[in-house]
Amino acid sequence: MVLYESFGDAKTLSRKMCKLYILCSEQLSQQPHYDYGLRAVKSVLVMAGGLKRANPTLQEDLVLIRALRDSNQPKFLADDIPLFQAIILDLFPGVEIPPNDYGEFMVSMQEELTLAHLQHVPGIMNKIIQVKALQVP
Repeated sequence: MVLYESFGDAKTLSRKMCKLYILCSEQLSQQPHYDYGLRAVKSVLVMAGGLKRANPTLQEDLVLIRALRDSNQPKFLADDIPLFQAIILDLFPGVEIPPNDYGEFMVSMQEELTLAHLQHVPGIMNKIIQVKALQVP
């Protein structure tokens, strides 16, 4: 068994990740800021490695799904997000993807928005969370 970034099932997961990028390039809209090349793969791998180290008990497929979702979804147009989520569900059948828990971060974000006299608009709060998720721990 070969371990990459402490992933025991790296071969299977890498095939799924490659297939995801192939399907995204074929099915999602063509936008100049969409990147399915080596730069995107490296950022997903770095994020997945960080998530795996931070959550060693989390299933490997869930770690990869979170990394794929958190590093790609913020770049997509609203019309492409459901397609991207459907591709993930097709590649990882039967895997229940729990929502991320942003407990303390959500509370802090809401407090800061209130202090800045800004409205708690769900779309803006979602973008703040996406930017936070893109930051490598």
